Amino acid sequence: MTDDERAIRTLIDTWMSATSDGDVDAVLRLMADDVIFMVPGQKPFGKREFAATSAGMRNVRFDGRSDIQELKVLGDWAYVRNYIDLTVTPDGGAPVHRAGYTLTILRKEPDGRWVLMRDANLVTRVES
Repeated sequence: MTDDERAIRTLIDTWMSATSDGDVDAVLRLMADDVIFMVPGQKPFGKREFAATSAGMRNVRFDGRSDIQELKVLGDWAYVRNYIDLTVTPDGGAPVHRAGYTLTILRKEPDGRWVLMRDANLVTRVES
């Protein structure tokens, strides 16, 4: 495994743990300012919308895991095909199980950090 692959895996682990900890600021630092997210049923959205949605979910608990299916580094760009499995529990509400695949494009910044640039997220509700 290369240093870049390790750094990208660390980014994904950090994203998952920061999400579980409710640390929105840490998650925001892992993405480029011009990031674009694509999810089913919505127009693509950016970092500002991600932050606003996350701020409204401060009392929601996230417990999940990430299983990287494919990771390819192409110079200062990389992509990750990932399987996400998580349980989202609103404050005082019933847990909701969500799972599915993501395809993420990352960019290596001039300072050597990897950041998320584009994310196509196909994670959906899983009925028990």
